[in-house]
Amino acid sequence: MPPHVSADRPAAQPPGRGPVDALITQTRRLKGDMDAVRQDTRSDAADPQGRWQRALCDLALHQLDDLDTHLAQLRDGPPPVPAAGTAPVAARRESLLSRVGSAEWNLLTDEAVWSEELYGILGRDPTAPPLTLDELPALVLDEDRPKLTAMVTDCLIDARPIDGEFRVVRPDGEQRTVHMMGEPVLDAEGGTTSMWAVLRDVSQLRRSQHAVRESRDSLQRQRHLAQTEHRLAVEFQEAVLPPWRGSPRLPHQGPRSLDLAAHYLPAATTSRIGGDWYDALELADGQTLLSVGDLTGHGPTVTSTTAMLLGALRGMAMAGTHPAQLMTWLNQLLDATVQPALGSAVCCRYRPDTRTLMWAQAGHPVPLLFRDGTGRRLDAPQGVLLGATARAAYGQAEETLEEGDLLLLHTDGLAPADRLLGLAPRLDRARTAQECVRMVVEECGESERADDACVLVARVTR
Repeated sequence: MPPHVSADRPAAQPPGRGPVDALITQTRRLKGDMDAVRQDTRSDAADPQGRWQRALCDLALHQLDDLDTHLAQLRDGPPPVPAAGTAPVAARRESLLSRVGSAEWNLLTDEAVWSEELYGILGRDPTAPPLTLDELPALVLDEDRPKLTAMVTDCLIDARPIDGEFRVVRPDGEQRTVHMMGEPVLDAEGGTTSMWAVLRDVSQLRRSQHAVRESRDSLQRQRHLAQTEHRLAVEFQEAVLPPWRGSPRLPHQGPRSLDLAAHYLPAATTSRIGGDWYDALELADGQTLLSVGDLTGHGPTVTSTTAMLLGALRGMAMAGTHPAQLMTWLNQLLDATVQPALGSAVCCRYRPDTRTLMWAQAGHPVPLLFRDGTGRRLDAPQGVLLGATARAAYGQAEETLEEGDLLLLHTDGLAPADRLLGLAPRLDRARTAQECVRMVVEECGESERADDACVLVARVTR
């Protein structure tokens, strides 16, 4: 930016208007495109990523406004010097050009000359004389005065260019951030005779940058919280569920009458752990508890509720409680929790000496039974979702199994029942429960899943 006109130096001539006008046109076209992008950004105040995107667009627009201002001043050249004794015209508050002013301080005569824009930036009466270098710090915030003093001193004594920011308080109490750039004017002997400077009001720009930083920090905090919640949910799940890579670990290596395998399939569209679970437990009387379920929601709250539910389920099953009564008490437990939840479940109790399967369900997909290359759904007893109503009643059904039968329990996020029943010929050729689970996982896929899911396979071995 050319310095203000001084008595011993002619005014700099502006460059050719054609190239600068072309740059101004490009800048304003880019501003229009940027404003269109800004209109498309999300403005939901509760969305940190949307706030960050909006703040970045605002910052880019402010920077383009500044570029437009600078190019216009480059094209038009420095403003005229007011005649002696004539008050400068008040700066136009709404003009972009009012954000940039200039000044020159003559050290030999102790005179100062300000542009009209500088009066507007600093909120000074345009009829008042410009402040001298000694008077200028009176406008600056106390904590920024040492910075301004150091810049001016370095310029006047060591002939260093000025480039720095400070905050000023206008007479109306408004605070502005000003960026000052300038140079000393030297005489033939190298002594400093005057100092000129360009002062730019960067308040809006700094506010936009501050908004970007705040929204970015908010987004980072949200991502960190999501990562922490995911880690806690995974740790809860790993602590509660039997291992899903391989056969479930049961006491005494599991019942000899059942070959068991299970798998957990995480959702592909979210990093949060859901409420799907499975369980297999050998009971004290030699029977086996098999169960799968799904609690609504995601994250540590759901997995901690799952831990509570599974602990209660195992404890009541070890005490000899049958599936229908188990469902009744689990429903009452969920209904009484501080943070109410809804869930579905299937609970089975297998008696190996008679190959009898007793089971109950609470709004859950029924078990699938595969025998001799065909599959069917078991007839469902009465049962509503867990936590839906405190006085729910649950029925109980029995099924007699045969050697070689395959029982498949799953949550509703796995696949439609008809698709699973279509695997019957392939499952009939499998030699182990683990092979059956592998076939199911290959068919249903572990990628591009909208929700997590569980599958538990029990194969009757004798």
